[in-house]
Amino acid sequence: MGSRAIGHRAGHRRRAAGALVTAACIVGLSSVTAAPAVADPNVPLNSGECKFGTNDIKETPWSLQRLLTNQMWADTRGKGVRVAVIDTGIDAGNSQIKPNIEGPGKKFVGGDGKPTVDQVGHGTKVAGIIAARPKPTSGFYGLAPDAKVIPLQQTSAEKAGTADSLAAAIEYAVQKNVNIINISQGTDASAGKLIRLKAAIQKAAQNNILIVASAGNDGASGQKKNMYPAAFQQFDNVLSVAASDRNNERAPFSQPGDWVDIAAPGVNMVSTVPHGGNCVDQGTSFAAPYAAGAAALLIAKHLNETPKWTPKQVIWHLEQTAERVRPKADQNIGWGVVDPVAALNDDTVPTASPEPDKPTNAADGSNIQPAAVTIGESTEERRARISIYIVGAGLLAVAAVVGSSIAIRDWRRKNA
Repeated sequence: MGSRAIGHRAGHRRRAAGALVTAACIVGLSSVTAAPAVADPNVPLNSGECKFGTNDIKETPWSLQRLLTNQMWADTRGKGVRVAVIDTGIDAGNSQIKPNIEGPGKKFVGGDGKPTVDQVGHGTKVAGIIAARPKPTSGFYGLAPDAKVIPLQQTSAEKAGTADSLAAAIEYAVQKNVNIINISQGTDASAGKLIRLKAAIQKAAQNNILIVASAGNDGASGQKKNMYPAAFQQFDNVLSVAASDRNNERAPFSQPGDWVDIAAPGVNMVSTVPHGGNCVDQGTSFAAPYAAGAAALLIAKHLNETPKWTPKQVIWHLEQTAERVRPKADQNIGWGVVDPVAALNDDTVPTASPEPDKPTNAADGSNIQPAAVTIGESTEERRARISIYIVGAGLLAVAAVVGSSIAIRDWRRKNA
């Protein structure tokens, strides 16, 4: 990965860290130090071609073209909501995200640098999708551009995080009393190595903190696999997010599972990069912050209500207002693709999880059924044919009677 701003040496360091970050932040972090992962050649992830300190992308990304911002931001742009981003840091060198970085953040992994210096770029992209501010020279912006993001650096260019360091970052976010924690990474470690992580998530639940977690990018085979914390079904404050494409279907790399709650755009995602500018990347890592941005707007809208919405209610509402592709939730995209505009326009307070669509017998044509195929003459056609015969025969009989009467009359006149 080249960088005009930080030079040749830093570029070498980023390239050396590419496989590590793919394993730790995009595919999954290990319960011990993560080993480099070999990416599926058919699943392009972070290719390393994204330059730091690059140009802005002027075109509006497809994931934002579907949004009506005047409706989505009619009540709030996320002010008052604080989102902890547990990732590789958030680079303060990008003007679109810098104003919304709160505090110095905190490191939970060894290596050089600090939370506001992102040597990898992954966390800066994640944060941008949540809260990047609009910019005249860029078509990209975050869903909640007035929300604050807190950089919790849990993975660096030199070292990947662990399940325990992820738990430590969650514990710190709970102490900071944030509203949302975004975790665009995961682990498939055994239950014995997840004890502290489970306890940290439970602590967040007790403090009404929503956790938005990416499903993982190991779904090319279509086989189910548990990725934590997304797969923690026992916690009602965890929103598990898969990646969807332009057709609202599961992105080929997105990990399926019965625990998937919802999907969000995760293909060809534009966002902010260190030292300024935008670039394109893809993965469930970038679907999660899209959902987190929608959640931030929803929480901000109801922030001053009593009682406040719980994480469970926020999840229910996002699921209920999602753009549903199938009648019920499935292992690929959950209840559907998150629809921020619909979520903000619906003021109904959720009281339960969504229900599957029910078949209806509506008279408005919504229950259109295919017509039955009839071989040969139908009953209606046969009735019409017989009716024509009867009418025709009647007309012939009348004509015969009239004709006979005229003939007899003429014959009598002739012989009178």
